[in-house]
Amino acid sequence: MNTHLRRAAVAVAAVSMAAGLAACGSAKEAGEPADRKKDKKGPLTIGLLLPENQTARYERFDKPLIEKKIKELAGPETKILYDNAKQDASVQQQQVDTMITKKVDALIIDAVDAKSIASSVKKADGKGIPVVAYDRLAEGPVKAYTSVDNERVGKIQGESLLKELGDDAAKGEIVMMNGSVTDPNAKMYKDGAHSVLDGKVKVGKEYDTKEWKPENANENMKGAISSLGKDKIVGVYSANDGMAGGIITALKSAGFDKLPPVTGQDAELSAVQRILADEQFMSVYKPYKPEADAAAEMAVALAQGKKLDGISRSTVDSGSEKKIPAIIVTPFALTKADIAQYVGKEGFFNRDEICTAKYTSQCEKAGLK
Repeated sequence: MNTHLRRAAVAVAAVSMAAGLAACGSAKEAGEPADRKKDKKGPLTIGLLLPENQTARYERFDKPLIEKKIKELAGPETKILYDNAKQDASVQQQQVDTMITKKVDALIIDAVDAKSIASSVKKADGKGIPVVAYDRLAEGPVKAYTSVDNERVGKIQGESLLKELGDDAAKGEIVMMNGSVTDPNAKMYKDGAHSVLDGKVKVGKEYDTKEWKPENANENMKGAISSLGKDKIVGVYSANDGMAGGIITALKSAGFDKLPPVTGQDAELSAVQRILADEQFMSVYKPYKPEADAAAEMAVALAQGKKLDGISRSTVDSGSEKKIPAIIVTPFALTKADIAQYVGKEGFFNRDEICTAKYTSQCEKAGLK
């Protein structure tokens, strides 16, 4: 079995095994008796709040996978209340208020702004609603957290970029396009990348990209090209695929004879196609299913008044809380050579989606059948 697939299978199996190990107990929730959830009559109601819809993963993979797992665990009659903040932190705070009013039994939140959501998390906790932080570690009294190994993501990106640059790393400079400062994951990606890149290649320009928006990355890249000169730029570290798209547009407009290698993250459909077309060098594939399953398992257990001892095998600290039960999923590099092994698998795209008429020849060369 391919090493990537074997490791991915292990990651999925670890989360699946955890489902049968959940230990019963009481969840201590601020302001209410610990056994409130045990006495609840009727089906559970679980709230799900995702941060934005610019990144295709949330609507395409995270939402349906989480909803499916919740119903598998808590029954088909379980109610799932969903909303998307569309990258607006104040809107997400209002959405939390709505979930509190509707008396959800647990709430899964992928925060737009990890710090500003803290007051809303505290408000939910005060009403006896346990909050699971999904993908991004929100501040406030969250009861559980699941994400990928975010620092490892940055290391994978940095290692892949250095390997592709080879001797060119000493012949020029790279541009670093990090994510939004409101996202705690962005700092971990950046730290991971710097731990690999520092001392190996010169960083000519570095940006923290407002709201992760491709158009902001595009403007930043234009500024970097103007400042450094296109002959000096040998590679671009882009923290995710959306920004990579904006960066590549800027590089093309600047008239690069050959595009420098550009990294990414999330394995978005457009990024997979750019990789096939040799426009984007790589992305990072994060297995969405084990992450989604973990969030669902923890939310259902907390809603039922159970402890997370048998589900979570590690803990993390946030800026406001210590020893938060956590499940961390392993990410993988995705280059052209890796695409074929993932096509059609749950949490990835099928051949018909990837291999549109524009990419037929590239798909054939990459062995996508």
